Amino acid sequence: MTLHYEDSLVEVHRVVVGPVDNNVHVIRCKETGEAVLVDAANEHELLLDLCRQLGVRRVVETHGHWDHIQAVEAVRDAGFDVAVTAADAGMLPSYDQILDDDAVLEVGRLRIRTIATPGHTAGSMCFHVEGTKLLFSGDTLFPGGPGATTFPGGDFGSIIGSIESRIFARFNPDTLVLPGHGVDTNVGSEQPHLQEWVDRGW
Repeated sequence: MTLHYEDSLVEVHRVVVGPVDNNVHVIRCKETGEAVLVDAANEHELLLDLCRQLGVRRVVETHGHWDHIQAVEAVRDAGFDVAVTAADAGMLPSYDQILDDDAVLEVGRLRIRTIATPGHTAGSMCFHVEGTKLLFSGDTLFPGGPGATTFPGGDFGSIIGSIESRIFARFNPDTLVLPGHGVDTNVGSEQPHLQEWVDRGW
């Protein structure tokens, strides 16, 4: 576990788990100590330790692919609610709540806005911590382009539309993008390359 980012409002802790190096993020309100875990991906014992140490109250999933949900049953058995979009809910072994687009999740004093970004899966979702520059993009946007759309439910035109209209059109260039795998980027670094991604087709 490492403290990956902090400002006056929020701490972000990150741990990398599983066979395909999934980023698991814990978003924690500095004022109240309450937190939410993004993607119960794998290594459930480690994630449960994080949850207990950092005041996690619930778990939210960016999407339903197998590598992002391996610890879902274990965290639910431990008493944590798991939330996912309706479109991806059938990909999970079980869940507690449905995430709607453009809703607010209150985590202590933090307000986390949900942003539906279909394309990688039909129900892919990003999370923006209001009042900060933090955008958790799941597998929708990475350094160098969109997430893969070759899996069942993936659609390249949809993911490009999501990135263009729901991320690039809404967020400032200095918005920090924290993806589901690999290193962070920011909107300003990626936005100029959108047409290149369209032209290459992936």
